[in-house]
Amino acid sequence: MANRAWWLASGCSFALLLPASASAEIVVFKNGRTMSVRSHTIVGDMATLSLRAGGEVTFPANIIERVAPDEIPFDLPDTPEDAPVRLAQGRPAEDAAYLVSDEILSARPFAELIANVAAAHHIDVRLVHAVIEQESNYQARARSAKGARGLMQLMPATARQYGVSNSYDPKSNLDAGVRHLKDLMTRLDLPVALAAYNAGEGTVQRYRGLPPYPETQAYVRNILRRLGRTAGN
Repeated sequence: MANRAWWLASGCSFALLLPASASAEIVVFKNGRTMSVRSHTIVGDMATLSLRAGGEVTFPANIIERVAPDEIPFDLPDTPEDAPVRLAQGRPAEDAAYLVSDEILSARPFAELIANVAAAHHIDVRLVHAVIEQESNYQARARSAKGARGLMQLMPATARQYGVSNSYDPKSNLDAGVRHLKDLMTRLDLPVALAAYNAGEGTVQRYRGLPPYPETQAYVRNILRRLGRTAGN
């Protein structure tokens, strides 16, 4: 991975920790966008940012160009134990690890393509990102043991249904995956539609809702949490 020298020392990963002076850092993404954070940590190929508003976000480290000190420190609250941190959207700090900024989303792999496909099919771009992150972590050549392929892990039958000849082509894969997800959402509530995307529509019909599969339940829960939602809202 390019530009890794700034986080590798003696062959080991290291973290720049938040100092007591409440200084901050500027994260510069490869697409030119920047974001001010409390601190960052790199472990393997994943980066974790400690947000100024509280909480953390984790994403592939290869979208970062560099990290530099921020000249503007953040203000520590006088009584943090009495004032729970909340995001701008008003969500509790406990959800912050799953809610990412527009800057981070726009810096992720295939972000422009994802935005265009989501807009073309009138579907929430954050939902598409959440599904891709859960399915393949943005790996266009990903293939599961069951034969699901590409960014949105299309099964061969689903690829044929939507006329995809090459499931490893990012645009074709995204277009079919988004169309399939939207088709499911026209018939099912979002949590059940996600379960159907993971386990098949026949499975959710058989169980009349979320199936009792730990893998599928964790799949739905993780995506909803990335959207700041639960199965009940």
